[in-house]
Amino acid sequence: MFVHVISPQLFAIFAFATCGGYSGQLRVSVDCINKSDSNLSIAINFAYPFRLNRVEFDVPMCEGRRQERLYLIGDFSSSAEFFVTIAVFSFLYSLLATVVYIFFQNKYSENNRGPLIDFIVTVVFSFMWLVSSSAWAKGLSDVKAATDPDEVVLLMSACKVQTNKCSSVYGPRWSGLNTSVISLTDRLKCILYF
Repeated sequence: MFVHVISPQLFAIFAFATCGGYSGQLRVSVDCINKSDSNLSIAINFAYPFRLNRVEFDVPMCEGRRQERLYLIGDFSSSAEFFVTIAVFSFLYSLLATVVYIFFQNKYSENNRGPLIDFIVTVVFSFMWLVSSSAWAKGLSDVKAATDPDEVVLLMSACKVQTNKCSSVYGPRWSGLNTSVISLTDRLKCILYF
């Protein structure tokens, strides 16, 4: 019974910490024919809740000192926020269940309503974990595509001129966000098993 409460709490904390606290950066370079117009290190920062269409960055146009302001593509906040919301509510329910199990054990086991309510809420949260994790897995896939430096370079007008050389310097690190999605099956097994 104690493991039933602690494991979902740990997974919930881990889920909203890895997703809700994420910030990433990618760098691209634009090497113009006229080297004084070039910018070899354009940093593009983004973070949770992944409203990428609000992330702006300036790039050289390779026409004198002119620059253009660009935005990343996509708003993936709904799936990320849904995932974090379910994680927070799961954590709070697990915390409440822990208090009930520890301090009100006699009343909890006194009748069948307590365990039945706990079972129903656990099933609902298990289903919501599945739905939110699936939505977030798709959202994460879309965030990765939208922040791929090779794709971002295609947004720049200077990169459409063949005499200019555009390239990616480095892409975002995804290990924390990948882990939040990969552990979906472990969370479901833990919640349903106990």
